[in-house]
Amino acid sequence: MMTKFLNHVYDFECRIFRSINGHFDRKFLNLYFRYITHIGGATFSILTVLFFILLFPRDLRMTAVASACSLTISHIPVAVMKRLYPRQRPYLALSETKVLPNPLKDHSFPSGHTTAVFSVVVPFLLAFPHLSFLLIPLAISVGLSRIYLGLHYPSDVLAGCLLGTVVGILSFNSIHFLF
Repeated sequence: MMTKFLNHVYDFECRIFRSINGHFDRKFLNLYFRYITHIGGATFSILTVLFFILLFPRDLRMTAVASACSLTISHIPVAVMKRLYPRQRPYLALSETKVLPNPLKDHSFPSGHTTAVFSVVVPFLLAFPHLSFLLIPLAISVGLSRIYLGLHYPSDVLAGCLLGTVVGILSFNSIHFLF
């Protein structure tokens, strides 16, 4: 019975995946998602928080420290889960998936890019809620880009979103409690 339920969930997730990835050949979306996805990458996210830590006033710097802690801590469970749940990336499992040349080869669950962007953005959302109109669509765009580019299932992205958000909240509260 549980297997049947999980098969239905997987089928539903594949339909969502295909509906997003199926737009892969649209010029504007291709350009947008190919670039926005890098915001969740290691180089961009690490350099961004370091930039804020080194060059901005104390209130912004403390939020950036919370983001840096969140980014660091959140990737421990990402690495563990990718080993414990070695899920194939959709482009390897679903033959009709559209993907860029030379895609990632590691495991898919959870999305590290999505975890990274939410772990960095959430402390800033808590400190500066007026930036929500900019930061929330940015983070969601990174998550969608991972599906659009054929690299993650929706549940990979959702798990990354939840993980990054929870660790972001905990890091923000911890930093502001200590200082």
